[in-house]
Amino acid sequence: MPEIRAFLFDMDGVIVDSNPLHRESWAEYNRRQGVETTEAMQQRMYGKRNDMIVRDYLGQHLTDAEVSAHGAAKEKLYREMLAPRLTETLVPGLIDFLERYPDVPKAVATNAEAPNVEFVLHEAKLSGYFNAAVNGQQVANPKPHPDVYLRAAELLGIPPANCVVFEDSHGGVAAGLAAGMRVVGITTTYSDLPGTAILARNFNDPVLAEWLAAQFAAC
Repeated sequence: MPEIRAFLFDMDGVIVDSNPLHRESWAEYNRRQGVETTEAMQQRMYGKRNDMIVRDYLGQHLTDAEVSAHGAAKEKLYREMLAPRLTETLVPGLIDFLERYPDVPKAVATNAEAPNVEFVLHEAKLSGYFNAAVNGQQVANPKPHPDVYLRAAELLGIPPANCVVFEDSHGGVAAGLAAGMRVVGITTTYSDLPGTAILARNFNDPVLAEWLAAQFAAC
C-alpha cells in the first residue's frame, strides 16, 4: 500500500455540512425564477458544478453569460444564508483532525465556485490548514472527472497514489478513484458510497482514526 503523504478534502459535505443549506438556497433562488424545485432536482445537484446545475434547473438554452450570472447570484444568496451559521455547519471533528496531522500536506479540491471556497476558508479561519485549494472553475472538467484532484496533488507535489481523498458524494468518490487515490467516505450526504475504503460519520468517528493508524503503520 503506498504511503499516505497528503489529504485532499472536498468542501460541501466534508468541510462544511452545507448541502441542506444549498438545498434551501437553490429552492429559494429557483422560486424567484418561477421554478419549483422537486426532490429529484435536489438529488441531481449533489457533487455537480454550478454551470451544470443552472442549466439543469433553468434551461439548456441559457448562454454562458446567463449561466454565470445565475450561478453567482445563487451563491451570493447561499453565502448570506450561511454566514450566521458557518461555525455550527463545520463537519464535527474537522479542526481537531486537521491539527492532529500537522505534517501531512492538505488541499481543498471542490466543484464549488471560488467565492464560496474563499468565504468558507477565510470566515471559518481554516486557510492556514491548507497548502492549496482548487475550485471547479480552475479545471476543464468537474467531478466526476478526476481533474480537481489531480490538480490538487500536482500543486502539493505529491503523486496521486499517495493521496487520500475525503468525499461525501458519488461523483466525488468517482473523481477520487479516477485520480488513482484512496477515498474515505464522509456520510453527511449519503449513507453508502461504493468504492470508498471506509465510511465515517464525521472526523470524530473512531473508524477513521483506526483506519488511518493502520495505513500509517503499514507504511
